[in-house]
Amino acid sequence: MPTGELFLDGLTKVFRGRREEVVAVDRLSLTVEKGELVTLLGPSGCGKTTTLRLVGGFEDPTSGDVYLGGQRITHLPPQRRDTATVFQSYGLFPHMSVYENVAFGLKVRRLPRGEIKKRVKEALELVGLSGLEHRPPGQLSGGQQQRVALCRALVTEPRVLLFDEPLSNLDAKLRVETREQIRRIQKDLGITSLYVTHDQAEAMSISDRVAVMNAGRLQQLGTPYEIYAHPANQFVADFIGRANFLPAQVVGADEAGLSIRLAGKEMVVPDPGGFQPGDPVVAVVRPEAVDLVPPGSGDVDGVIVFPHYTGSRATYRLRLTTGDLLEVEVLSPQEKGFLGEGDRVGVSFHRKSIHLLPPDA
Repeated sequence: MPTGELFLDGLTKVFRGRREEVVAVDRLSLTVEKGELVTLLGPSGCGKTTTLRLVGGFEDPTSGDVYLGGQRITHLPPQRRDTATVFQSYGLFPHMSVYENVAFGLKVRRLPRGEIKKRVKEALELVGLSGLEHRPPGQLSGGQQQRVALCRALVTEPRVLLFDEPLSNLDAKLRVETREQIRRIQKDLGITSLYVTHDQAEAMSISDRVAVMNAGRLQQLGTPYEIYAHPANQFVADFIGRANFLPAQVVGADEAGLSIRLAGKEMVVPDPGGFQPGDPVVAVVRPEAVDLVPPGSGDVDGVIVFPHYTGSRATYRLRLTTGDLLEVEVLSPQEKGFLGEGDRVGVSFHRKSIHLLPPDA
């Protein structure tokens, strides 16, 4: 039985050419609860935009179904689905004013003129565009145009709001400001949303849950904390932020956790379950979960082979005495001193931040 406000049941989309078939979405099942914002995140070509188009009715699935509010809408055209899409390219009519752009969908639905005026006024106030009703889109900034596009989608009061990489055309500072505004409006209205992006920071900051995709398949679904701290496999760990993958071995287990041998040092780390003493594992170590200490006073020593200074932080690539490479991130390098190539340091791992994966994950 369908669950949640939006339910994708085994969605598959195959594009067939003369010489080959491309599986863009591969048996994807996903539930979005009422009022929740779920982000589809992944590299280019992973199937996230195709999935959004399947939900919006702009593509027909090869197999599988889409349910909205428990009703099957798999083959309904876009105008008969209770959804609205905010596109990457804005999609505004250049010959219409802001007011006319926002009111367009309501006029198509033949709402009374008074109701249209009321809804447009409220929507423009919501996104901070009051007073710009009579301007053409060409006289607005990119951020303002994106808010008009958002306003045009919101004013129809859809059951599900779809976002197709809506911030990719904005500069970095404006992206942060606009994503915060989108999240505030989405939470205030309690509108169910499916959001597509390839930007990890954007997904982590805006989402209730993140669905990480690769090659058309769902790799992991969870809260931003869950997918960062407890990635399901090496692809997720490497795609969400940065990660070091170090070989290790389980040597014991007790109530405190798993005892592993990592870089020649025995240490106790959180137990993710499923491992036995003697098992080889891969330790996922985030660059910020490492302290640099004087040589000989940490878990293992290393030599800096590449230092990188960016002002607020320094990133160092080290070669450990074991031969493994390790990336380390240090905040406030001005206070701690910037290290140079060839400097010898000790490395101390944050035990509670280490996550273990099977070698083939």
